[in-house]
Amino acid sequence: QVQLVESGGGLVQAGESLKLSCAASGSGIFSRYRMGWYRQGPGKQRELVAAISSDAGTNYADSVKGRFTISRDNAKNTVYLQMNSLKPEDTAVYYCNAGLWGLNYWGQGTQVTVSS
Repeated sequence: QVQLVESGGGLVQAGESLKLSCAASGSGIFSRYRMGWYRQGPGKQRELVAAISSDAGTNYADSVKGRFTISRDNAKNTVYLQMNSLKPEDTAVYYCNAGLWGLNYWGQGTQVTVSS
């Protein structure tokens, strides 16, 4: 079992930045997990925002490329999402995900609201 706790969400104006954190705890070796950030906006499906593999390879949704950066600190069992140049369309609940061998774990989500 893995427990994930997100933090760092909030209300910002368009063009500003936020940094989300996701702290993992429980059994398993954090460094082996593929970590991802997903988001679900009002009336929308949950979508992948960014992911980072165990060897630190990354991939991003087209809508956030060049603005968001995912990173991980295996010593702290934490994954981050640096979000710059935020847009109103980035408004959503952001969820942290940990995946390994077909198992998926989710955090409770953190709200990000971007005002225009």
